[in-house]
Amino acid sequence: MLTEKERAQAADILMEAERTRKPALQLSKTFANIEVEDSYAIQSEVTRRKIAQGRRLIGHKVGLTSKAMQASSQIDEPDYGHLLDDMMLADGAKVPHANYCVPRVEPELAFVLGSPLKGPGVGLLDVLRATEYVVPAIEIIDARVQNPRKIMDTVADNGAAAGIILGGRPVKPTEVDLRWVGAIFYRNSEIEETGLAAGVLGHPAMGIAWLANKVGRFGTVLEPGHIMLSGSFTRPVWADKGDTLHADFGPLGAVAVQFT
Repeated sequence: MLTEKERAQAADILMEAERTRKPALQLSKTFANIEVEDSYAIQSEVTRRKIAQGRRLIGHKVGLTSKAMQASSQIDEPDYGHLLDDMMLADGAKVPHANYCVPRVEPELAFVLGSPLKGPGVGLLDVLRATEYVVPAIEIIDARVQNPRKIMDTVADNGAAAGIILGGRPVKPTEVDLRWVGAIFYRNSEIEETGLAAGVLGHPAMGIAWLANKVGRFGTVLEPGHIMLSGSFTRPVWADKGDTLHADFGPLGAVAVQFT
């Protein structure tokens, strides 16, 4: 475990890396005794500082929800990060590539809550009851620390959260079988990935249930109106300058972002 001073130093490192757009040396190398609990504390400290600077919490993200991604990170559960208002981008937005260190993008479903969720004990049906609507999304992920990264590095780095684009057609959570929502993910004119939302823990709402139960231990409530990104059901796709990333969710519409 790290001391409070070391956790504060780690938060300094991450904020400087984000400011300069230059990934820092892995925290797992700088702090050899770092543990996942330290990483969540560092993530919370960075978020606290940003909110103190005037940014606003608008939700959370869930990551590493597929078996393949968990195996690659040598963990047996997902992770989470905080979403802030300055991460929100309009559908079809042109985004400067220079705003990020090494951006990648993922298609997923966003759950917008109509009533609060507080763990422990939250299950699939609780999430569906609490959700006002579900909408297609693209998440921009970024690495403020160098690769290869351990799970401690990713968690401290806010689960790599960097941007959110919502688009397509919002639906009530019981209007469609969310397991069978699929996406064709294009970079420019080429299909890079395809997938089904069932790849997220068997049902994308289970990602939100996991999150509510995980943060409920700390007394955190998932608030009405907040956006919950349930986790990607494809591998992340690299985004280079000039690329347009387009996720086609079929009957639920499409969402896109361009890097300039």
